[in-house]
Amino acid sequence: MTLRKISASEISSHCHEDDAWIVINGTVWDITGFAAKHPGGPKVIADHVGKDGSSMYNDIHGPGLISSYLGPEKQVGVVDDLDKDSLIKEATKEPVIPKPDLKSIVDLSQFEQVAEMALKRRAWSYVSGATEDGVTHDANCEFYRRIFFRPQVLNGAGRVDTSTVFMGKKCAVPFFNAPTSSVKLTHPDGELALARASVAHGVPPCLPTMSSYALSEIVDVMPPSHPFFFQLYMNLDRSEAERTLREARDLGAQAILVTVDLPVMSKRQNRDRRQVQVQQDIETLEKKEEEIPAAGAWSHTPTNIAIDPDLQWKDIEWIRKVTGLPVILKGIQSAVDAKRAFEHGCSGIYISNHGGRALDTAPPAILVLLEIHATCPEILGKIDIMIDGGIRRGSDILKAICLGANVVLIGRPFLYALSYGEAGVNHAFDILKHELETAMALLGISSLDQAHPGLVNTSLLDFMVYRGNKHPWARYPVPRIGGSKL
Repeated sequence: MTLRKISASEISSHCHEDDAWIVINGTVWDITGFAAKHPGGPKVIADHVGKDGSSMYNDIHGPGLISSYLGPEKQVGVVDDLDKDSLIKEATKEPVIPKPDLKSIVDLSQFEQVAEMALKRRAWSYVSGATEDGVTHDANCEFYRRIFFRPQVLNGAGRVDTSTVFMGKKCAVPFFNAPTSSVKLTHPDGELALARASVAHGVPPCLPTMSSYALSEIVDVMPPSHPFFFQLYMNLDRSEAERTLREARDLGAQAILVTVDLPVMSKRQNRDRRQVQVQQDIETLEKKEEEIPAAGAWSHTPTNIAIDPDLQWKDIEWIRKVTGLPVILKGIQSAVDAKRAFEHGCSGIYISNHGGRALDTAPPAILVLLEIHATCPEILGKIDIMIDGGIRRGSDILKAICLGANVVLIGRPFLYALSYGEAGVNHAFDILKHELETAMALLGISSLDQAHPGLVNTSLLDFMVYRGNKHPWARYPVPRIGGSKL
C-alpha cells in the first residue's frame, strides 16, 4: 500500500491530546492516546506532537520499535519531500571526545572514566544515576571489598574451567548482561551489541521489556535457537502484558525474569545533583508563557501504565500459565521473599536492588545472599540464584559464586563499555573472564563446582546480617495511631 504524502502544515495541525500525529524518520504516525501509555512518560510525546520527533526517537529507539508498539495501521502517511526540512529541527551537536585505545583498557573502572567523557550528558546521567543519596548504589560495590578470600594451596589449579550450568543450559562463563532499559542511549547498536557479545562468549543475553529495539530485532541478530532470558515489567493492561509474554515465549525465551522491586518510579538523581545550575534555572523561569512546551497542559495519569504498582504473588502464577516458562523473580531484597518465591514455585530468584536505583538504603545485594544463608539455607541448591549490583571484578564474581549464586549479572560496566561499541563489550567480557580465571587459580580451585562458602571470610559483614525478628525490642511494636493527648 502506498502511503499518501502529507504537508508540514497538515501535520502541525494534529497537535492535541485527542488528535496527535508525529513524524519519525519520514513516516507520519497517529499517536492519539499513546502518551499515557508511553513507557518513558507522556511529556516527551506531548513535546513532539505535530512535529518531527526523529532526533529524540533515534537517540533511544531502534527503527522498528514504533511499529511493534503502534502497529502498521497507525501509519498515516509520509512527509511531503518539499516540507521535510521545515519539520526537522537541527540537533545540537556535541563535541566528539577522543577515546583511549581500547587495548589500553585493563579493568572495568576505566570504561566508566571513558564513558563519563564520551557519552552525551543525557546518557551519562541516565546510566550513572542512582536513587536519592546513592547509599545503596555505593554499598553494592563497597560490601564486596569487605569479603576476603581464604586461598587453598597445592591443589593443582594450573588449568581452570569457568563454565557453569544455569537453568539446564551450559554457559561458558558465569556472568551475563543485566537487562537494562534504553541501551541505545549509550551506543546506536544498543541491545543488538550486547546480544552479539553474549553469543560470542557463550552465554544467553537478558533482554528487557523497555528495550531500544523490538524484541524480534534483537533475536534476529543471534543464531537460531540461541537461549535468552526475557525481563518483564508487568503492564497495567493485562492484555498488553499477555501479548508481550507470548511474543517472548514464541521467540524462544528460556525463562521470564519478573521485575518486582520497582512498583513505582524512584527519585533518580545523577552524581552532579548538588551542582545546581542556577543561571539555567533562572532562564527557564523567565521564559514567556507561550514558549513553555504544551506538555504540562496535557492530562495524564500519575502512574506509568508500563509498570503495574499492584503486582502481587498471585500474578506470578498467571505469568507462568500464560507462557508455560520458568519464572525468576528479579529484585529480591530479603530472605523472607526468597523463601516465598521458592514456596510459590519460582524456578529462581534474582537478588537485586536495581543497581541502587530503587529504594535507597535497601541492603546491598551480597548482604541479602548472606541473609539467605543465615535464615533459610534450606532453599540453597533447590532454586537457581542470580545476583547483580556492585560487581566490578572477576574476583567479585567468584565471591558471589562461593556464597551460593549460580550466575551474576553485569549492568553499568557493560553500558560504559558500549562507549566503544560491541568491541568494548567483548573486551569487558574478556577482562572479567581473565580476572575470574586468575582468581580461581590463586584461590586454589580449578572449576566453579569447587567454590563454596568456606573459601571466603565474611566476618566484616556477618554482624550486619539480618537474622529474624528476635531482637529484644521487636516484641514491642511502635504504635502508629493514637498516642497521648494534651
